[in-house]
Amino acid sequence: MSLQFHMTPGSCTTGIHILLEELELPFQVSIVNLPAGDHRQPAYLAINPKGTIPTLVLDHVASLTSFSSIAYWLARRYPRKRLLSDDPFLAARAIELMDYVVGTVHGQGFTRIFTTDKYLPEGLDATETQRWTEAIQAQGRRIVQEAFDVIEAGLPETGYATGADFGIADAALFYVLFWATKTQIPLPPRCLALYERIRARPVVQQVLREEGYR
Repeated sequence: MSLQFHMTPGSCTTGIHILLEELELPFQVSIVNLPAGDHRQPAYLAINPKGTIPTLVLDHVASLTSFSSIAYWLARRYPRKRLLSDDPFLAARAIELMDYVVGTVHGQGFTRIFTTDKYLPEGLDATETQRWTEAIQAQGRRIVQEAFDVIEAGLPETGYATGADFGIADAALFYVLFWATKTQIPLPPRCLALYERIRARPVVQQVLREEGYR
């Protein structure tokens, strides 16, 4: 099966990049330059009408267009790496955690930090724009920190997010934990320990190098 992965280095797509490399799958990469508006071009909208990232195109025909759907498909299509438990409860917990990361930590918190302009009312003068920007970003940081406290309470002291095996929930957690370290958001102890365990994986180090990080 041919796989074409549309990604933006340093974004949420890093988590999917890690999963693809963990599975040792051959895939083609297409870089989506978000500031340049690549995600709004007709060619990209033809494969992902939502204009979002990541996108994974299967055999040049079908597309998966969300982090969760791609992660779930990879885990089920290539089960040898145990990226998702065979136990229905543990699998559900992993999906629950992944959805919380993508929908709340990223979708509610980090979007306010990284894409503050989307939350600004129209017609503000320069002074009001600055005041609103600071308030929105502060709200984003609070959302992230409160979400990490929730995640912290459910993490084990050892191993990975939902057990002994690295899985799709860990790939999702890694990219927001990575963002937190880049934006000076403090991590609770178990979140920090998990981040360090994931970052120490050879595949993760390889992915970070490939995406321009050291």
